[in-house]
Amino acid sequence: MEKKYELTDETTWIYGNKLTYRIRALRDFGDVKAGDLGGFVEHERNLSHNGNCWVRGLSAVYDDAVVCDNAIVDVASQVSKNAKVFGNAQVTNGAKVSDNARIYDNACVSGTVIYENAQIYGNAKACCGASIYGNTKIYDKVLVCGYVNVYGDFELSGLAMIGDNRKPSTEDYNPF
Repeated sequence: MEKKYELTDETTWIYGNKLTYRIRALRDFGDVKAGDLGGFVEHERNLSHNGNCWVRGLSAVYDDAVVCDNAIVDVASQVSKNAKVFGNAQVTNGAKVSDNARIYDNACVSGTVIYENAQIYGNAKACCGASIYGNTKIYDKVLVCGYVNVYGDFELSGLAMIGDNRKPSTEDYNPF
């Protein structure tokens, strides 16, 4: 397996006790060019050398979390503990994914907190301050938007939206 990135000497501490290293691309893949700086990882087990997965900007992946396949972690987001982001999933805009949470397929979480055993997958999207946790499963073309808590043994699928009383824009979600 040819490595696609290396750990640099640039480091940052997460919560004062997790040392992470900035990554640098060693070869071109996806929209990343050799020499591009990425985000931060605690160790190489956090980010696969296969596929087009990448951690960008000030985002960080640490503990036993894994980002693989073609998944992207972007815009100061964090993936930690035993969380996994894979497939073509995106974690962006300061989202935090932790514990045993899974984000996969073509799902996107943006500006949310996803933890415990929650799963977001299919073409689902969670954005704009939502908190999703417990054993929740959100999939298909579902949008969870705004300052809402979705938790427990809850499953939401099909073409649906759950959110607060603000009107989402087309930038939030277009299921087609």
